Amino acid sequence: MKNTCIYDSKIGPLLITEEEGAVTELSFATEKTIEEPNNKQKDNNNEIPVCSAVLEVCRQLDEYFDGKRTEFNIKLNPKGTEFQQRVWAELLKIPYGETCSYKDIAVRIGSEKAYRAVGGANNKNPVSVIIPCHRVIGANKKLVGYGGGLDIKEKLLNLEKRE
Repeated sequence: MKNTCIYDSKIGPLLITEEEGAVTELSFATEKTIEEPNNKQKDNNNEIPVCSAVLEVCRQLDEYFDGKRTEFNIKLNPKGTEFQQRVWAELLKIPYGETCSYKDIAVRIGSEKAYRAVGGANNKNPVSVIIPCHRVIGANKKLVGYGGGLDIKEKLLNLEKRE
C-alpha cells in the first residue's frame, strides 16, 4: 500500500510517498499535488492515518532543517533506470556541507564523459533533499539546475555550510 502526505518544510511543502516502508518520492509539492491538507490519504473514502515510516521521514527532515541532522537513516526505494540508480547511489556519498560537479559524479560512476547524463539523472531524482542532488554544482562552482529552483538549492547549501 502506498502512503502519501504533504510535509510543510522550511523550504516549502514537500510531497512524501512511501511504499512498503521505503520512501519512493520526496518532491516539491505543487498546488495540484496538495489535495489532503491534514496529511492523510483516502482509500475507498476512508481516511487512513499516515504510516510510521512517513512520520519518521518528517521527524528526520525536521532535524535536518533545524541543523541537528547531517545524515538520513531512511529506507529508500526510488524508481529509475540502472544508470539513474548508480548516480543516485553516488549522490548519497556526497558529505553534508560539501559539493561536487556533474563531471565528478560521472567519473566516480565510471562514465567520465556522461556528465550531461548525470545532470539528467539529477533532474529525475525522485527523493530530493535525502538523495542530495542539491550538492551537485557546475564545474565552474556556480549553482545550476534544481527541481525546486535555484533559490531553494542555495537555501539548502547555506543550511549545510559549516561555520
